[in-house]
Amino acid sequence: MTTPLLDAISSPAQLRELERDQLPQLADELRAFLVESVSTTGGHLSSNLGTVELTVALHYVFETPEDRLVWDVGHQTYPHKVLTGRRAGMARLRMKDGVSGFPRRSESPYDTFGVGHSSTSISAALGMAVAARNKGEDRRVVAIIGDGAMSAGQAFEALNNAGVIDANLLVILNDNDMSISPPVGALNKYLARLLSGRTFNAARRAGEKVLSSMPTMLEFANRVEEHVKGMISPGTLFEELGFNYIGPIDGHDLDALIPTLQNLRQLTGPQFLHVITKKGQGYKLAEADPILYHGVSKFDAANGIEPGKGGGKLTYTQVFGDWLCDQAHTDNRLIGITPAMREGSGMVRFAHEYPDRYFDAGIAEQHAVTFAAGLACEGMKPVVAIYSTFLQRAYDQLIHDVALQNLPVVFAIDRGGLVGADGATHNGAFDLSYLTCIPNMVVMTPSDEEECRRMLSTAFTIDAPTAVRYPRGSGPGVTLGKDLATLPLGKGETRRTGKRVALLAFGSMLTPALKAAESLDATVVNMRFVKPMDADLVRTLAGSHELLVSIEENALIGGAGAEVARILEQCGSATPLMRLGLPDNFIDHGDSALLLAEIGLDAEGIARSVTGRLGAPSLGTP
Repeated sequence: MTTPLLDAISSPAQLRELERDQLPQLADELRAFLVESVSTTGGHLSSNLGTVELTVALHYVFETPEDRLVWDVGHQTYPHKVLTGRRAGMARLRMKDGVSGFPRRSESPYDTFGVGHSSTSISAALGMAVAARNKGEDRRVVAIIGDGAMSAGQAFEALNNAGVIDANLLVILNDNDMSISPPVGALNKYLARLLSGRTFNAARRAGEKVLSSMPTMLEFANRVEEHVKGMISPGTLFEELGFNYIGPIDGHDLDALIPTLQNLRQLTGPQFLHVITKKGQGYKLAEADPILYHGVSKFDAANGIEPGKGGGKLTYTQVFGDWLCDQAHTDNRLIGITPAMREGSGMVRFAHEYPDRYFDAGIAEQHAVTFAAGLACEGMKPVVAIYSTFLQRAYDQLIHDVALQNLPVVFAIDRGGLVGADGATHNGAFDLSYLTCIPNMVVMTPSDEEECRRMLSTAFTIDAPTAVRYPRGSGPGVTLGKDLATLPLGKGETRRTGKRVALLAFGSMLTPALKAAESLDATVVNMRFVKPMDADLVRTLAGSHELLVSIEENALIGGAGAEVARILEQCGSATPLMRLGLPDNFIDHGDSALLLAEIGLDAEGIARSVTGRLGAPSLGTP
């Protein structure tokens, strides 16, 4: 692969020195580099291939980083990273100490806002635009948001606010799923240029001033404009919100993008540009299956991803998906809900087998949770499949709409603990802390695949809000049963009997705890429930051991260990407790096993911590 133009660019300033007729070649080189690079590192591919021309055009027209580009989510920012001096760093994309898969302020001045969750770009960009206005700075601010992210309420809250604020903001809707599908071609390209031009806008504003003294004529003119534009674009909603709507235009056509962006850069006030792009553009395999190529592991770029390749042990996500179908077969009250994560949450089979009971709420976690609450009010049994980090976005609804009313909603919480390459924005580091403090909640942490299935069945039988929190990837490889057996509520189990030390393991930490116990000759307990915790078991262990050690893949502050400490305090136990868990800082991207070892949550780290504590002059207090 030869990339002579791309080789000469290490900053957008060098990009802007190119002739316009060189830009299509640059886009081709950039796309070829992305396919080769991501195939060797893994990462997000389809969405990034779809934004190559748009990224080139934005950095060509706008004076970045002085002008601010605010990207939504980050799944579309690899071209941006390459063009802003991080091409070499892409070789360690999402690896420890390597380039992040998302925009990150500490990584580059071109990353103006750090993101990982969707639908924040317009709010952040509006804040930057208002700051520029109030400081008297002549700067342009652009928010680039995908059509999927536009399904979130925050995006429309921001649009509603931006439309009444006198700030220079351009919102670009990157529509890559044809969710709004007007004709795209020469006519639309011409109209986009016309509607974005200063002549048209000056004439429209002058006309508004003249007609302002003639209300009947002004109303008539507005209606004519609405109907004319309504015939050629779907922009009525955005116009009503106070934006000047332009588009749609072909997001892969640089001859359409660049003149339109150049015109828009000269305009003031809130502007809205609608571009149509195609996920996987330029790589036929990704074009044919953009979902498969959305987030990829390493693969052969020439031959593509081999269907069905991967094998290995069953993942917790698959355990959940199979359980959901089995439980639905036995109870027609079950309703499955996901906030736009059908594939990621393992609900593809359920969606096909039970389409009338499957609901994708879009990227709208707040709505998904309250929707489930409404179902529960009417006697249904909703199961919300959601990532730990995404449930954070619906915390108010979890408390007020579900827990306060003690409604039987099951939360199947995927990605509990560290997630690896996606890093701090996606780590499930806080769920045990934010769940256990809520009254009426039942919180479970499975240590293996079979236990996960049984906990889900248990949760389904409880007439209260319940959460089953499981990690990303596979477990230890325990064989699954076919029934829907349950577990006794709030009871742990002793897995190994030893001396002096008792290791209280929660969820994924049972496996390393059992390994550590061999060298320590320690007792190991699979606690299973964080709430209600097995207080009798904790008290018994405290009375027969010199040291208790709680181990969890969750933030130490407010986590499972804090509940163990509360039980010991209540019973007046003097047995010391050492708590092991995630430290009080955000943990970066990298291999999960390596990161856990680094913070002492592997078998060797657990044994080392306990040995150090036992070897101290006095056990003391934690």
